[in-house]
Amino acid sequence: MESIDPLSTDPVPVILHAGLPDVFIYILLILLLIVSSALISASEVAFFSLSPGEKDELKEENSGNSQRALKLLSRPKDLLATILITNNLVNVCIIILSSTLLETVYTGKNETLVFFIEVIGITFFLLLLGEVAPKIYGSRYSAKTVRIMARPLSFFNILPPISWVRYFLVSGTNLLNRRARKRGVNISSDDLEHALALTKEENASEEEHRILEGIVKFGNTDVRQIMRPRLEVVAISCELTMPEVLNVILEAGYSRIPVYEGSFDNVTGILYIKDLLPYLNNQSYDWNQLVRKPFFVPENKKIDDLLKEFQGMKMHMAVVVDEYGGANGLVTLEDVLEEIVGDITDEFDDDEIVYTRIDDDTCLFEGRTALVDFYKVMNIDGKEFEASKGESDTISGFLVEHAGRILRNNEFIKFSGLKFVVESSDKRRIKMIKVLVEHD
Repeated sequence: MESIDPLSTDPVPVILHAGLPDVFIYILLILLLIVSSALISASEVAFFSLSPGEKDELKEENSGNSQRALKLLSRPKDLLATILITNNLVNVCIIILSSTLLETVYTGKNETLVFFIEVIGITFFLLLLGEVAPKIYGSRYSAKTVRIMARPLSFFNILPPISWVRYFLVSGTNLLNRRARKRGVNISSDDLEHALALTKEENASEEEHRILEGIVKFGNTDVRQIMRPRLEVVAISCELTMPEVLNVILEAGYSRIPVYEGSFDNVTGILYIKDLLPYLNNQSYDWNQLVRKPFFVPENKKIDDLLKEFQGMKMHMAVVVDEYGGANGLVTLEDVLEEIVGDITDEFDDDEIVYTRIDDDTCLFEGRTALVDFYKVMNIDGKEFEASKGESDTISGFLVEHAGRILRNNEFIKFSGLKFVVESSDKRRIKMIKVLVEHD
């Protein structure tokens, strides 16, 4: 021990040379705990980064460690809680032993040096050797680490008091999750649309923003809003001959065509054109044998539900029926997807212009144009139209509903800041409509 002048008043650091066996034991325990902390930290990453192939390998091994690992993975919450609790206990022990060792070896009064060693030095080595480096190793050699740590973690998983703390921790987490679900905030589609408008980034493309809007509105869209009306549907009678059917197919260019008996209200099935390919040279073939069973959906079905049914039944087309069972039109998987991603065109689609933009404030539409398409062209949300319309799904139907009759040429109505002028009509329907944006 250093000699100290008893008459001096200046603080002099004192270093006590503790017994070597005691210091050696402390250092040995600290090293063992650091190794334990490293292994536990590595296992935290390794268990939760196993690939499906590595999990299959564990199942095929049928060894003791592989079975223990699979059992731990079957309850991931319990596994994670055990790892975190054990790792924190080990780290606390490391800090306590390190502080005790420091107090035993060094008895000086330099608080700055003590703070630097205890807080900065010990924390740095604990993070480096007990957290960062082991987790990097665990992510690279996850399968190997899992096999090594399966037995120790299985032991800690049932060892009191770790098992007690784990039980209360997992139970409390489950309770909080159940309450959180019960108190979940109900957000309407209008709120989502408003939030989407507020959070629109300047660097986001219009296409990306439109897709997000389509997703938000997806669940509120009815089948009748996107279906192809019966007047535009190409269908064939079950009484046609093979040559007549082939002529219709060539002219229409569709891959699936509905088949009816008597009238379109009595659709009996759907003909897949690919089913006819082996019999193209057989002009007398009874093609009705190839007709598949139709899928009927009500016109008020939501298209998100229809998409799930299409996926489950592996179908691409459905016949839309009204409340009386009469066929109103057709809806396809492509029609549903277009509500999210926009128009999908292929080499067989006709680039038919359904509207003409005269200037920035004036457009010319066909009367049969669907209201949902009209909203897209005019860049409006259509909420007022949807709230005011009845059963109509086209512009002409909307005008007839509001006027109570079929408007004649040059007659007009005003609605929601727009002026609808009838350009062409007859006794049965409104053919062409000019829409003008009115400015206040």
